Amino acid sequence: MGRLQGRVAIVTGAGRGIGRGVALALAEEGASLGLIEIDGATLAETVRLVESRGSRVLALEGDVARRADCEAIVAKTVEAFGGLDVLVNNAAWTPTPGRLLVDFDDETFARVLATNLWATFWCMQAAHPHFVKRGRGAIVNFASGSGTIGNETQGAYAAAKEGIRGLSRVASREWGPQNIRVNIVCPFANSPGMIDWAALDPEGHAAAIEEIPLRRVGDCHDDVGRVVAFLASDDAAYVTGQTMWVDGGSGSVR
Repeated sequence: MGRLQGRVAIVTGAGRGIGRGVALALAEEGASLGLIEIDGATLAETVRLVESRGSRVLALEGDVARRADCEAIVAKTVEAFGGLDVLVNNAAWTPTPGRLLVDFDDETFARVLATNLWATFWCMQAAHPHFVKRGRGAIVNFASGSGTIGNETQGAYAAAKEGIRGLSRVASREWGPQNIRVNIVCPFANSPGMIDWAALDPEGHAAAIEEIPLRRVGDCHDDVGRVVAFLASDDAAYVTGQTMWVDGGSGSVR
């Protein structure tokens, strides 16, 4: 029996990278999954991999930058599986390459906020009554070292991700009495964004790895997905409001 046997989880941005790694880790622990992704082709592959692990899955091709799609994945998941226990807000977007603050236009800045911060808020708000009905809930939201450090050319993304940390800490206090836990993960993993960075700036990428005590980039499933599975499980029943840097130790300097 897995740690999440009989539990129902939602993962946003589940088509590839960290989202796929998290979905597979939760499936391996026995969770039924509701998945949302803007790219239908990558979502279909994640569904295939989840089903190969014996888990039930509901998939929705949609855009979390729209409140209606966030509400739809929650409603459809609850309808399909009878409830909701876990919410993982992973979906993210930022322009590549990055932009200096003076070069951001309002539309792009707003899209970054919508896909990251607003989507997290919308999904949390939609999930909350179902957690209350269940008498428990576990939320894992994704932030980033781009925000905790303040990486150049990542102004919109940093603002959104630090906003997510603030939102999560408030929710952990407001919703804790309802047995709803809210934690944050800051990863350094081999996501599509990381792969793009390595291709665009190989020297900068290599230098960043040299600053990591474990001297490697994390794996989306083995390193990040399993931490999320822990935070979603009863093994973390007394953990809430925390930021976990799953980054090989580089967070230890922040």
